[in-house]
Amino acid sequence: MKITDSCVYPRPTGDSSVKRMALEAHELGFDSLVAVNTPPCEHFGVTVETGVVIGEVPAQEVSREVKHGRERGAVVSVLAGDNGRNRMVLGIRGVHVLCGIHSTDRHAFDHVTSKMAADNGVAIDISLAPVIHGRGVHRQKALDRYHDILLLHRRFEFPLVISSHARSVLDMRSVREFSGLASVIGLDIPDVEQALSTMGMIRSG
Repeated sequence: MKITDSCVYPRPTGDSSVKRMALEAHELGFDSLVAVNTPPCEHFGVTVETGVVIGEVPAQEVSREVKHGRERGAVVSVLAGDNGRNRMVLGIRGVHVLCGIHSTDRHAFDHVTSKMAADNGVAIDISLAPVIHGRGVHRQKALDRYHDILLLHRRFEFPLVISSHARSVLDMRSVREFSGLASVIGLDIPDVEQALSTMGMIRSG
């Protein structure tokens, strides 16, 4: 299975070119990247897949944007919101990842949404950005949300992916660092290995 950083932001959204990020990923031990709004390509032996992140658009627009993402062959991620929005998103065919869960309250993702994610093969994104860059109460909130998610994951077995959400090569981390950072939220090495290889499975599902 390919080891994948499931979300990075090359230029023009971020500060580094996709080629430079692919080189960095190769040196850091990754086989592939999901790069937002970047055409699929390969550099330095690293496969770059197109990613789209659907933000806080009205509910009726989410399905349309998911369809457009599918037509482009993209990895489709949708930003999490309240519980009602998350149930709606998880019911849309073609969504690969629910992201931004660390910014929601604990009622936004519960046993019902967990079962929906498991049944529909939608992965929950564990972004390391708030762990790396967060401070004080914001970092603690993210850690608390991730602990809640892991408890639900172990019960319902929905997929997990891990991402850096890097906007520069300076934000990227090695596979070993991913493991160390993920241990802070309770993921052990087998959990991390599985999450880093999940993208290939949900893409083929």
